[in-house]
Amino acid sequence: MSKILIVDDDYQLRQSFEKLLAMEGHDVYTASSGEAAVAFVQETVPDLIIMDVRLPGMDGLATFRAMRELETKTPVIIMTAFGTTETAIEATKLGAFDYVLKPFEIPDMLSLIDQGLEAGRFMGSRVEIDRLPKSADADALIGRHKTMQELYKAIGRVAPTDATVLIRGESGTGKELVARALYQHSLRAKKPFLVINCVAIPETLLESELFGYEKGAFTGAVSRRVGKIEQAHGGTVFLDEIGDMALSIQAKILRLLQEKSIERLGGRMPIPVDVRIIAATNRDLEAALADGRFREDLYYRLKVVTLFLPPLRERLDDVSLLAEYFLARFTKEMDMVNPGISDEAMNMLKSNEWPGNVRELANAIKKAVIFNRGGPLKEGDISQAISGESPPTDADDQSVDDKMRQWLRKVLVSGKSENIFDYCIDHFATLLIKEALIITGGNRTHAAKLLGLSRPTLQSKIEKFGIKIKASVKSG
Repeated sequence: MSKILIVDDDYQLRQSFEKLLAMEGHDVYTASSGEAAVAFVQETVPDLIIMDVRLPGMDGLATFRAMRELETKTPVIIMTAFGTTETAIEATKLGAFDYVLKPFEIPDMLSLIDQGLEAGRFMGSRVEIDRLPKSADADALIGRHKTMQELYKAIGRVAPTDATVLIRGESGTGKELVARALYQHSLRAKKPFLVINCVAIPETLLESELFGYEKGAFTGAVSRRVGKIEQAHGGTVFLDEIGDMALSIQAKILRLLQEKSIERLGGRMPIPVDVRIIAATNRDLEAALADGRFREDLYYRLKVVTLFLPPLRERLDDVSLLAEYFLARFTKEMDMVNPGISDEAMNMLKSNEWPGNVRELANAIKKAVIFNRGGPLKEGDISQAISGESPPTDADDQSVDDKMRQWLRKVLVSGKSENIFDYCIDHFATLLIKEALIITGGNRTHAAKLLGLSRPTLQSKIEKFGIKIKASVKSG
């Protein structure tokens, strides 16, 4: 459950935010003035702050500076009308996460809130190294294999420097955790840390996301926009999957590394920027160089320091440590009792090749926990979780299937609905969503991930089917 502070003198807007974000499973607090907001932050550190730049008494920039002195890592989203865009840009340069123009679209704001919360988690959640974390909430780089020990030493040596780092390894090995560990142990740890996934953002949008744009740079550019690199001034930018970046954008990243400056789209003047670049890729960059898909000059600029993450199949002795960690973490997240794991099940985990690496192991443990029927996880639980197949059918399962068939026959012959197919699908969808909400304690974000849906899609289905969550179910 995330704590979000709304700072605005508009009572109606505060109430709307409170209702909307509470439905999303967040704890929402409000303040009508800058003074009240600063007083709140002195007592409680929120996970995210959303504030207007025009406030009675202490103005928005003064409020922002005062809150920054109290807490440097809480992301702040600035709201602004068109007339105060420059003030919002100034706040962004001072360290605000982003800004949004009023009026705004709710899906866009929810997406920005998700990004802000994620950025806050990246900056505030420590990555433990070379040991199991004291709390199941903490992220951790876990492994006793000699390649992992060498990695830990390298992180310790390079983190305090400003050297550009290239992290290489297969998908799912934990490259993002290494980037966060480098940031958290660096001299820039109190400054912004922004993550840009070069694959997740369409190529047509990635350039403006990174470098920003000037008013009129293209159709729809109604005001100046500060890019993520400029927002991270003084801090660190993590370029994930840089091997998939377009050549045209690679040229601009090269200029940033060489000249410590950028240009916004449509701009003519270089803008000095002080950021540390950490990049990661699972691609064969040498093959990309040979094919002309990656710039050679950028390649050598990036690999000032190169860190390699080994695939899990090369350190299978670490599987037991990782499995115990994920078991503790997921049972706590889902408010379940840790069932433990049998020796036979652990041996099965250690004998698997894990082509998806640590991420695949984590997903397998999570599936096994969800479908566990009590007692320690067994070989069958692990086998089913790894294969992704349906749980083995036993007498109880057969009884459930028979009851479902009986119900379906009754519906089919009753003429209950003109579109019986949709009626049945909606019925089972309702049951499925209810179960996901129960398993996740009513947390819509976790339930959406469990169901493989976006949170807005899940919310629309909850409203469509009129699903109510019992008061006993936690909303966090």
